[in-house]
Amino acid sequence: MFLCSAGGFGRKGYSVKAWCNQQQVAGQTDSLKMASLAVGLILEKIASKDKDFRYMATSDLLNELQKDNFKLDTDTERKVSQIVLQQLDDASGDISGLAVKCLAPLVKKVHEGRVVEIVESLCQKLLTGKEQQRDIASIALKTVVAKISTGNVAQCVVVSLTPKMIKGITNPDTSTEVKSECLDILCDVLHCFGSLMTADHEKLMNALLVQLNLQRAGLRKRAIQCLATLAATMSDDLLARATVNVVQLLKNKDVKPDMTRTNIQMIGAFCRAVGYRFGPHLNEVVPLLISYCHNASENDDELRENILQALEIFILRCPRDVSPHTDLILGLALEYLSYDPNFTDDMDEDQDEVTDGEEDEDEESADEYSDDEDMSWKVRRAAAKCLSAVISSRPEMICTLYIKASPKLVERFKEREENVKIDVFNAFIDLLRQTANVTKGSGCIANPSSPLHILQQEVPKVVKSLNKQLREKSLKTKVGAFSVLKELVIVLPNSLSEHMGSLVPGIEKALNDKASNSNLKIEALVFTRLVMASHSSAVFHPHIKALSAPVLAAVGERYYKVTAEALRVCGELVKAIRPNFDTPPTFDFVPFVHPIYSNIYKRLTAQDQDQEVKECAISCMGLVISILGDHLKNEMGTCLPLLLERLRNEITRLTAVKAFATIAESSLNIDLSSVLEQVVTELTTFLRKANRALRQASLVTLNSLLTAYSSKISPASYESIVTELSSLISDADLHMTALTLELCCTMMIDKKHHANAGAAIRERVLPQALILVKSSLLQGQALQTLQAFFAALVQSANTSFDVLLDALLSTARSASPGGPASKQAFHSIAQCAAVLCLAAGDAMCSETVSMLITTLRSSNGTDATQLLSLLCLGEIGRRKDLSSHSNIELVVIGSFQSPSEEIKAAASFALGNIAVGNLAQYLSLILTQIDRQAKLQYLLLHSLKEVIARQSMDGGAKGKMDLQDADVQKILSLLFTHCESEEEGVRNVVAECLGKLALIEPEKLVPALKERTASPSAYTRATVVIAIKFTIVERPQPIDSYIKSCISSFLLLIKDEDRHVRRAAVSALSTAAHNKPALVKDLLPTLLPLLYDQTVVKKELIRTVDLGPFKHIVDDGLELRKGAFECVDTLLDSCLDQIDPSYFITPHLLSGLADHYDVKMPCHLILSKLSAKCGGAVLAVMDALVEPLEKTIQHKTKADAVKQEVDRNEDMIRSALRAIDSLNRISGEPTPRFKAFMNHVVKVGPLAEKYNAVRHESDTLGAGDIMDLN
Repeated sequence: MFLCSAGGFGRKGYSVKAWCNQQQVAGQTDSLKMASLAVGLILEKIASKDKDFRYMATSDLLNELQKDNFKLDTDTERKVSQIVLQQLDDASGDISGLAVKCLAPLVKKVHEGRVVEIVESLCQKLLTGKEQQRDIASIALKTVVAKISTGNVAQCVVVSLTPKMIKGITNPDTSTEVKSECLDILCDVLHCFGSLMTADHEKLMNALLVQLNLQRAGLRKRAIQCLATLAATMSDDLLARATVNVVQLLKNKDVKPDMTRTNIQMIGAFCRAVGYRFGPHLNEVVPLLISYCHNASENDDELRENILQALEIFILRCPRDVSPHTDLILGLALEYLSYDPNFTDDMDEDQDEVTDGEEDEDEESADEYSDDEDMSWKVRRAAAKCLSAVISSRPEMICTLYIKASPKLVERFKEREENVKIDVFNAFIDLLRQTANVTKGSGCIANPSSPLHILQQEVPKVVKSLNKQLREKSLKTKVGAFSVLKELVIVLPNSLSEHMGSLVPGIEKALNDKASNSNLKIEALVFTRLVMASHSSAVFHPHIKALSAPVLAAVGERYYKVTAEALRVCGELVKAIRPNFDTPPTFDFVPFVHPIYSNIYKRLTAQDQDQEVKECAISCMGLVISILGDHLKNEMGTCLPLLLERLRNEITRLTAVKAFATIAESSLNIDLSSVLEQVVTELTTFLRKANRALRQASLVTLNSLLTAYSSKISPASYESIVTELSSLISDADLHMTALTLELCCTMMIDKKHHANAGAAIRERVLPQALILVKSSLLQGQALQTLQAFFAALVQSANTSFDVLLDALLSTARSASPGGPASKQAFHSIAQCAAVLCLAAGDAMCSETVSMLITTLRSSNGTDATQLLSLLCLGEIGRRKDLSSHSNIELVVIGSFQSPSEEIKAAASFALGNIAVGNLAQYLSLILTQIDRQAKLQYLLLHSLKEVIARQSMDGGAKGKMDLQDADVQKILSLLFTHCESEEEGVRNVVAECLGKLALIEPEKLVPALKERTASPSAYTRATVVIAIKFTIVERPQPIDSYIKSCISSFLLLIKDEDRHVRRAAVSALSTAAHNKPALVKDLLPTLLPLLYDQTVVKKELIRTVDLGPFKHIVDDGLELRKGAFECVDTLLDSCLDQIDPSYFITPHLLSGLADHYDVKMPCHLILSKLSAKCGGAVLAVMDALVEPLEKTIQHKTKADAVKQEVDRNEDMIRSALRAIDSLNRISGEPTPRFKAFMNHVVKVGPLAEKYNAVRHESDTLGAGDIMDLN
């Protein structure tokens, strides 16, 4: 045996590497010459008669060719090519195999002419060579085709190779083996370079169609693959001709059955390859296939299977064109789902009637039943998959599917063939998941037509059938049954309350049976956890004893995934045995306390276990202590120090932090004195860590500990906490800021034990809070906790109200720390100041109001001071009656004369909110002023809007009491008068006022608004439609029943002749779909076509404005198109069952993807959602999506573009890449065109880096959050 190193031949004295090293040392030649000489030496040895020499020389040649810097001159290139081709014929299979490997790097390093020569030589060997040569040549050709990149080389190879392959296929003298190899190679060539072979498409099609009539099934199968690959790049005309040819053959009833099956497979392969392009042929093909299925001979199960597989492809790949045939296909799939001619229903009924004692024996006999010739199970499997395709691609049919398909699927849970049974389970799971998609956010079980209501009625049958499956011997069947139950609980929580008694034995058996594997145990435990979390604890009390033993045994399992899931179930078990702390308890939980504790404690103390198990043990122990701690007082001395130890461990500290929060929030007031100070110290140090999740959890836990144990925590610990908190207050992380301020408020509550906490917080935290209040980003929970912070601070000891108020108001000055306050910040400052004044008491509040009024009367105040004073008065006024301050309203109205628009708006805000505090005194003033002051109408209407908005927010009862009928009539008359105002701003304010007023007086307002939808004035029609939008709020309101009956009158204005009215109607539909989809669901069949029409570019809305030196094109329909797409986006979230995605994607979404920047962005988001929810419909048109997306990601701005344009373009590219990433994640085989687009455009150059960033973003945040990023 000879040893071959990377560069030489061991003991035979031949070493290329040593020779090359000598040449490098001598420095006598360049790299090209060295390569030629090295190869020359190798070629000499390849000619040796010694097989070992030839093998090792070929190996060295392969090593040289694989080097990146290896280059060949023309002469050496020719020699190497010839010698490699010669080596293919070597008698030694090892050497010829190495020669094939040499071809892969060789074709990348030689000129295109040489590649063509190699290909022609290989073709010659394939077509005319001996058997061994033919096999090697076939492998070599496939290697060459796979390694050639696109471009000139590929074009030259295709031109040379295609005619030879066609000849090999069509020549009657060609052997079957050669034809088979030619078809395989041609399929590879078409897959890689189909688009380069356009000139030969017709020849190829004609040659391949003939092969469908061959006697050998293997050749027909390869011809089908070739034709399908060719179809992906064929023109529509050629595709139609090919399809017609196959259909004509199908219509010929005299054709042999195996030929018929081939033609049906060909039809399915065509549809799979070209997707929606096959749609025009379905009207002819589908009835033909269904008739074949009904007329098939008794033994032709393969034909039925092929037909059902083809129909499944039609459903998935042509969802739009197959729609008229969906009911027929559904009926056929349901019919053949139970197709089992060799197993009668009587046999099954007999099986059901056996007694429990005979059950196992009966199951055993059923398992033993088999018939090797029985292929009917393949038909049932194809039917189940076809049904699954209908379910997953037709959300709009969900109710029909529950009526027709659900009972049949449940009935077929008894399927005797295991693989088919799993497919039936999967189909039912698809139905449940589609139900979740369709009813998300709008599910109402009470509605008899709701899918959830229908599912609820089916639950008893489902459980009864699945219980039988849980008694089967097959582990795979049991896993499938638990998967269905798990999905059922997710979709319909609390649906198994009445069935737990029958399900518990199945869970017990799955966990206790020695034959059970880890997959079954995990599925059983996951189901148990979900069902316990979603049902009332009382449901489980009769079964706790039966469940606890196997679950606790599973905690001791060796496989970590089983253990972790068992620990999670223990957590739910603990909650179930003691759901509350009633005395006496509703269930005797005491016997279970110590067994549960001891099993979890063993896991908590174990060191050599998986991270997931450690975390689950810590979380579970936290629950045990918080719920059962009063019965574990003796164990606290060992358990709490152990949890403290886990808190100090970097790997488990986050979970331990959360566990201590759980314990601290317990109603049992667990004694933590042995570890409390150490825990607080550790948590305080965690506030400095970079881990954001750890800091947040530490803040929450500290808040819980301080709330429960403040008297036991030392002042020094308080001081340490305050020191750390100041650095956590920032507008860069408002959630963290809110938690920090909440903790500050908690620290200031216990004045008895920690009187100095307020002083410490004032010194360290207040400066940061004063900087925060100036942030333009401050909002939501952070703003509310900041207000509570100031209120708590002024009420704490040693804190002066005047100093605090002055510090707060001074933040509006430009010279304050942190720079000048933003305009948005003035509102935040005003809200904090109002809360501060009210917390300080009536005297301080009244004094502050007087000071603010004085500031407004003074002519020396700056605009910022005036603005802040007005906002403060408004915020205080809406919380407290200020009528005791005489003429305050006149002072505010005086500010309407200010030259500053911001001060005018603030004065309008202040007047409205002051009126809220005393409607009786100030409302009539506002209404009178609107009539008299024509120039101030806009500002006064804003004041009125504040009054009405606050009334509608404060609740119906109070609103009706404060707003008298006479007031409402006066307001209505005034508002309807201003509906036709030519100023858009006035109309918008009027619309908001009408909408908010309708929430208070729906019985008067809704009919009045509906009446005006027929107004001849477009302004009025638009105003009332916008008004109805403001009545549709998220929470249930009395107005809902009024709107339900007449909302169609408003929304049908989508077809109004005025574009402003259409835009308002689209906006109203979007709001209704988001907040209360039930209002519009029944109207969508009528509204959707009208909505889709608004997504189309209308030339009559495009005009050219002549600006002298140049012309500017204005698209008045742009906003309407953008709004229409945004409305569709909302409907996809709330009314998916009413939308047929295929009708929307083509042509509306396709046109949107090629539209203006503002339209593309929502279209990318829609595409991402459709990819996640209706992947089949998107997959069907994937090729058509490539072109607009490619143009978008390759769009470049002009060289002189401003930064804003560059940034917008980058945002658009990122948005498109997110959509592309969603397309790439669709389950199913992507089209060749999309694959090429991904490999040659998206994953190349600068785009690759952006795409990878988007993918990472998607993996990190999840699909829902990614959608929000758009």
